Amino acid sequence: MSSRTAPLIPPRVRAVLVRVPFLVTIVRFVRRTLLARDSNLLTFLIVLALVIGVLAAEVSTASFSPSLLILVTLIGGLQLRLRSLVKLLVGVGVSLGWVAFTLGGDRIGLGLTVTIVFTSVLAVLMARTRGKLGVQGLRGDAMLLELRDRLRSQGELPPLPKDWGGKVVLKQAGGSSFGGDFLVSMRDGDIVEIALVDVSGKGVDAGTRALLLSGTFGGLLGSVTDFLPACNAYLHRQRGDEGFVTAVHVRLNLATGDYTITSAGHPPVVKFDAGTGNWQTATAKGVVLGVVPDLHCEPDSGTLHKGDALLLYTDGLIEQPGRDIDAGLDRLLGEAERLLPSGFRDGARALVNTMASGHNDDCALVLIWRP
Repeated sequence: MSSRTAPLIPPRVRAVLVRVPFLVTIVRFVRRTLLARDSNLLTFLIVLALVIGVLAAEVSTASFSPSLLILVTLIGGLQLRLRSLVKLLVGVGVSLGWVAFTLGGDRIGLGLTVTIVFTSVLAVLMARTRGKLGVQGLRGDAMLLELRDRLRSQGELPPLPKDWGGKVVLKQAGGSSFGGDFLVSMRDGDIVEIALVDVSGKGVDAGTRALLLSGTFGGLLGSVTDFLPACNAYLHRQRGDEGFVTAVHVRLNLATGDYTITSAGHPPVVKFDAGTGNWQTATAKGVVLGVVPDLHCEPDSGTLHKGDALLLYTDGLIEQPGRDIDAGLDRLLGEAERLLPSGFRDGARALVNTMASGHNDDCALVLIWRP
């Protein structure tokens, strides 16, 4: 995957903007002069604020409204460091005070004053957040978009042969782009390894840990013989109470259909047996990751024949407040029998939507089958 930062402006919008006469030249000039140094932009914005105040007081408040100072404050909040922003706010205050002194305080109005004060507070908060990140402007948002794209890319199944099929469905709480459920996978020849991980919490609250662990677990996958024990050792070395992490790991041979399942506190994998038409739960067991120094897993193994399938999922798909987890698993198997016979690929999304309806939690499903 490319290491370039994800663009904030959509490609189609960018393609239209570059056709506007002189727009590209103006943008480049602003970047090379005003945005090149914090002091340059600060000087420009202070002068602009003072000019707006003088023109509003001496010419016309209709043509040069003091409300333009709101835009100046917002630009400063997006681009300036906190110390420079404070100087700009002093300049905005002086400009607004000059208008009030020249024309009278009633020409400013309580509404405009409250709006500027609120905008100033918002600008300070934005500048403080950027200061902690050590970035300028909207680069923090671009970094977050890049991390989201990397997580999504890493959560895709590797290309499979024509005689195999796979489907991944991730549904984060609240419609967020980040959540506590993620997938890492890799393929080396005929060997495919898949790990579905569930971080405690949901939505954006668990998203930061998921981003960190996805990189770590992705590096371990395929690099170590005992994947889950290696992940457990990493988490056990971390300091502080980071909450629990569950995971399930499947190692599949595409040539023979043989598979091995290891689990660490994760809901059981279920297998569809085309011969009987039934779904069966795997017996793989293990404690959650990071609790004990040495993780001992009881694996389960088998073979996928023509028409068989493996279904991996997170607890958000079967857990609901006030309902027993076994009842949730029974419902999942019942819905799978109803929805998936029409086609694994088409039924996977419908299965997640059906199981996730009525509650707000991160949900993930991985379905791999042999047509």
